[in-house]
Amino acid sequence: MSEQQPNPYTSDPAGQGGQPGTPATPGQGDYKWGPGEASYGYPQPYPAPPAYQPTIGGAGIPAPAHHAAAPVGGAGLSLGDITIAGDQIITPSGNMPLRGAMWNATDFSRTEEKIPPHAIVLAIIFFLFCLLGLLFLLMKQKTTTGYIQITVTSGGRHHSTMIPAVDAYTYQWVMSQLNYARSLSM
Repeated sequence: MSEQQPNPYTSDPAGQGGQPGTPATPGQGDYKWGPGEASYGYPQPYPAPPAYQPTIGGAGIPAPAHHAAAPVGGAGLSLGDITIAGDQIITPSGNMPLRGAMWNATDFSRTEEKIPPHAIVLAIIFFLFCLLGLLFLLMKQKTTTGYIQITVTSGGRHHSTMIPAVDAYTYQWVMSQLNYARSLSM
């Protein structure tokens, strides 16, 4: 048989279990189920904000009262359901700070080029009459389908939106708007 080892998780330094001064019963420690006091990893109450804001001129100077910044002059930029107004990014999932925002765009669109059906019909008709109908097969029709995905991450929040691609130049337009938003985020 083996000898019972002391419980390393008990607060009793002798390893006997139980409360000090009480007789130890074999196989029972002082383990209690459930959360104890808050410790590392548990939510902590937020500390009180400082009464002053340290400045380069010297510490202890009272900070001016901060008021919520109202957007000046309306929206500066709008991409799908993401709007930049003042120093905030407004999304359906909540407001985010503009400063330090990370912007990304992914192109999920494609452009296809094909011969339209009316060109095939005209090529057959004019081939029978004047042998120039094959020139109608040079007609091409471009169609763009898909979406451009825009994601923004700021202040611990993340939002994504999709913009439909209407032509082959939609991605370039979105990237120019995105680069402007990136310049505002610095």
